[in-house]
Amino acid sequence: MSIAKEHRAIEIAFDNYREWLDTIIDELFTETPSGGGWSPAEVYSHVMKATLRSSIAIERCAHSNCPPTNQGLSIQGRFTLLFGCFPPVRIKSLDGIIVEKISKEDARNLIIKCRQRVETIMPLIANAPADIRYKHPRLGMLNARQWFRFTRIHLQHHLKQLEQIKRKFHIA
Repeated sequence: MSIAKEHRAIEIAFDNYREWLDTIIDELFTETPSGGGWSPAEVYSHVMKATLRSSIAIERCAHSNCPPTNQGLSIQGRFTLLFGCFPPVRIKSLDGIIVEKISKEDARNLIIKCRQRVETIMPLIANAPADIRYKHPRLGMLNARQWFRFTRIHLQHHLKQLEQIKRKFHIA
């Protein structure tokens, strides 16, 4: 997928996050679904903060501000970037990933901040060197284009998670 198509898909994902936020009632936003898992508030906290961290990685790659490496993608990284989705297996959250229950207003503000960051880094991606990579904890060493693709995949993945939560809450 081209950078422009990835960008458009990311914008659509942000629109979907905003729309989803507007449809869920306040009381359910911070509620943990029956059977466990993250609340919608925790999903928003995680995915938007991960998007901001990804934008920093993209910027570092674009400015060649990464330690030199010969390492590349992990097996999971190859799968994820090739197929445009995460492998169809349940994976435990990474250690050190802190999710918090944020307010709907905080979620709205994070969406705006993420949109602004994406717009800021967009011009950098096309000219970013392909051999400059920054480490993702599971996917291996990603260059700027790969980080941008990951951002889109990650945003779309958690939209599916929100739909599962919606079903657990019995919301149409």
